[in-house]
Amino acid sequence: MDPIVATPISESSNITNFVVTNRNGVKGLSEMGLKTLPKQYIQPVEERITVSNILPQESIPIIDMSNWDEQKVSESICDAAEKWGFFQIINHGVPLEVLENVQDATHRFFNLPAEEKRKFSKENSPSNSVRFGTSFSPEAEKALEWKDYLSMFYVSEDEASALWPSACKDQVLEYMRRSEPVIQRLLEALMKRINVKEIDETKESLLMGSKRINLNYYPICPNPELTVGIGRHSDVSTLTILLQDDTGGLYVRGNNDSWVHVPPISGSLVINVGDALQIMSNGRYKSIEHRVVANGSKNRISVPIFVNPRPDDMIGPFPEVLAGGEKALYKQVLYSNYVRHFYKKAHDGKKTIEFAKI
Repeated sequence: MDPIVATPISESSNITNFVVTNRNGVKGLSEMGLKTLPKQYIQPVEERITVSNILPQESIPIIDMSNWDEQKVSESICDAAEKWGFFQIINHGVPLEVLENVQDATHRFFNLPAEEKRKFSKENSPSNSVRFGTSFSPEAEKALEWKDYLSMFYVSEDEASALWPSACKDQVLEYMRRSEPVIQRLLEALMKRINVKEIDETKESLLMGSKRINLNYYPICPNPELTVGIGRHSDVSTLTILLQDDTGGLYVRGNNDSWVHVPPISGSLVINVGDALQIMSNGRYKSIEHRVVANGSKNRISVPIFVNPRPDDMIGPFPEVLAGGEKALYKQVLYSNYVRHFYKKAHDGKKTIEFAKI
């Protein structure tokens, strides 16, 4: 574990340098015993979440997957993807032990000394597919987000075994393997409703041709009400499969300016529609804004798997969706261009989707 520095960092110190450039992350900052939030992390008032804009009585659907083959399970999945863009699944078949192991591995990685984690930073990483970083896009952001992450783009089992951090790779790969049947069955159900009868090779590439997994770490924050763990955004994936710990803090956009908490349920996975699926379904399935609040008393982790098209795929509404004469809302876009557009700016809600609109 990193040593806790006795002398709190002063505001005049170059905090951005310490956190971003020298790759100590916000975990390094948090462990210095800060009493107040550095100004670099103070979000504009409109980006903060308050009790007044939370809907306590609302919740996203919880779907029991015990009987995959029942029609009502498929219908529940599609209804949730249309109405909410978010739902939780229980009894999904990924063993609890696998979920617990990947959470332990996440803590193990972030508890490594800073110099060990730094080996996977942009300038040091053995592969472009593995990246340790902080916030979302520090170069583009006016206010930084209170989060560190390890991002791993899956190319092959061999590359992952050779280049992913040894502290977590075995558990992460097992979690990805075990989640594969869940992803396939979810996509099969979602495709049937939009008249895609079969997921052939081309469709499989478009829906799930590439995968990325993130290990996210949100350390204890001195003034959590002034900042965010992750700002408002929708994912650029087809689907995201999220494992969250028992701390809580994920909020989904409800009606208008309200937000709905996604409570942790032991053994559950949170599923959300990404922009790519919104585009391919011609807006039938919705990718919804979500965000994470900072926490003043507990460290939080989450582990999302992003299921995506391949970078060189062209994505647009499926022909089957438009077969009945429905007008296309989105043009054909190169997926890598879409993703690049997302990463070159700060989190800004649903604005990325404008890039694909006709």
